[in-house]
Amino acid sequence: MRLLGISGSPSRGSRTSRLIQQVLDAAAQQADVETELLEVVSSGAILCDGRPPDAYEGATRQVIDKVVAADAYVVGSPMYRGSYTGSFKNLFDLLPNDALTGKVVGLVATGGSDHHFLALEHQLRPLLSFFRAHTVPGTVYAQTVHFTQDTLADETQEACRSLAREVIRLSRALTPGQAGPAYPTIIRRSDQQPPSTSPRVGQA
Repeated sequence: MRLLGISGSPSRGSRTSRLIQQVLDAAAQQADVETELLEVVSSGAILCDGRPPDAYEGATRQVIDKVVAADAYVVGSPMYRGSYTGSFKNLFDLLPNDALTGKVVGLVATGGSDHHFLALEHQLRPLLSFFRAHTVPGTVYAQTVHFTQDTLADETQEACRSLAREVIRLSRALTPGQAGPAYPTIIRRSDQQPPSTSPRVGQA
């Protein structure tokens, strides 16, 4: 199982990344689980400009392919003004609509106080629901008092271990692609359609 952590913090080595890494480390203790942390800030992905996902190249293409290839996820963002960061949202704007269909996602967030705790439910969970992903009901939220320079509070570490167990357990219990009824088909504008491969008039 390929478990990908996605940190939407605008800072490298952030508290959000530390929290996600704690979940990944706990998951890696189980057999046949490969983990990787993707920090959006250092990914090289460009701003979404409305092109179809398969039209991007370079580092952006690599990031999209990495996310699509994963079997399950732990995603997180610091919460500013009650919501996730713009860089976090931009990554998901780049993805194909079916990139996470039927896959399991654990939710993580950080903040300066407890005021942002419910942003996990009002902001992060609806975003993953759009992608028809299965989100683990329990979440991990950590604020300033849960961090020291070298470690996390004991209760936060236990929450990370619990989230890791549930992401793996639920992912293994589900049939790949199992996500219930499909959403309505999105009709793209003519300038967003993939190039036609049919012969031109006058060509054999």
